[in-house]
Amino acid sequence: MSRDAAAFSLRRLIAMMRKEFLQLGRDRGSIGMMIVMPIMQLLLFGYAIETQPRHLPTVLLMGEQTSAGRAILGALQNTRYIDFKRVVASPEELDHAILSGEALFAVEIPVGFERKLRRGERPAILVVSDATDPVASSSAIAAATGTVQTALARERFIDTTDASASAPYEIRVHRRFNPSGETPLNIVPGLLGVILTMSTLVFTALAVTRETERGTMETLLAMPISPVEIMLGKIAPYVVVGFGQMAVVLVAGALAFKVPIIGSLTLLIALSTLFLASNLSLGYLISTVTTNQLQALQLSFGVFMPNILLSGFMFPFAGMPKWAQAIGEALPLTHYLRIVRGIMLKGAVMVDLRFDVLAMTAFMVAVMALAVFRFRQTLD
Repeated sequence: MSRDAAAFSLRRLIAMMRKEFLQLGRDRGSIGMMIVMPIMQLLLFGYAIETQPRHLPTVLLMGEQTSAGRAILGALQNTRYIDFKRVVASPEELDHAILSGEALFAVEIPVGFERKLRRGERPAILVVSDATDPVASSSAIAAATGTVQTALARERFIDTTDASASAPYEIRVHRRFNPSGETPLNIVPGLLGVILTMSTLVFTALAVTRETERGTMETLLAMPISPVEIMLGKIAPYVVVGFGQMAVVLVAGALAFKVPIIGSLTLLIALSTLFLASNLSLGYLISTVTTNQLQALQLSFGVFMPNILLSGFMFPFAGMPKWAQAIGEALPLTHYLRIVRGIMLKGAVMVDLRFDVLAMTAFMVAVMALAVFRFRQTLD
């Protein structure tokens, strides 16, 4: 290296910077991601993420129509911490609401509650929470306790002026499916969905763009094979990879963290296949709208981030604002998390999960059709 070349030159530095800016300006995909990603992060963390969840879906079972029951019902309908859904007619209907995910929380007022309250017999109100999400269930229990006390005090059933006196009623809390509130029982099933999303989405998105960059796409197009056959041939190996990852997570979760599979393993595998197909279709669609592997990687992570933040994996889904929940409902990971937690922790069956299965099927069909359409356009 000559002395002139080794010496620092501001002119050469400016020329080098100018070259990099020109190259960056020609890569519109990267420029778009640089602008969109910070805005997306700002909006999601600023407006959508709520560490103290509110509007938790709740049902009420009233053993009899009394003034105390109606006071509690009115309080549940008016509080912003609880999103009151409906009055259920039986304990079986209450159990189904919790099992299917319709409600995270239920309040049962037993027969004779008001009569015992007036006699000073300290009756009990049953509070049932879906403890598969320990954060949401803790917030719901605290909110319900305060709501019941406020309602009964407003109707003068209890006296709250004496802070030292014990409450003339008892609240019995039943934490279903995770009574000890262990975090791994919530995290491990969620991690299964996150790992499958990350690996299948990214690797499939890179699959077609890699062929284009290497110039081997022309060889594929010259072969007597249809776009659908190319698509299925591309994504099939990643289905096998996905099942391998699934087996590793389930075995490690059972051995290391004692995470059970209460429901049907066959149903879990079948619905995991549907989830894999949804993500592989989305990854394939990404590969048809990008021109190189860097853009495919950037767009994959751009899609992956809302999946992590808005699916209910990191933060309680029910506590997010409505617009964030609407986006979350459009993501396959949201429905898969409900499915995998429902089967593994609650023993849910197909009837309980039918809405999430239908939503994920509709997503897969729509995205797969769009991916095939985009691939045909690419061929033209």
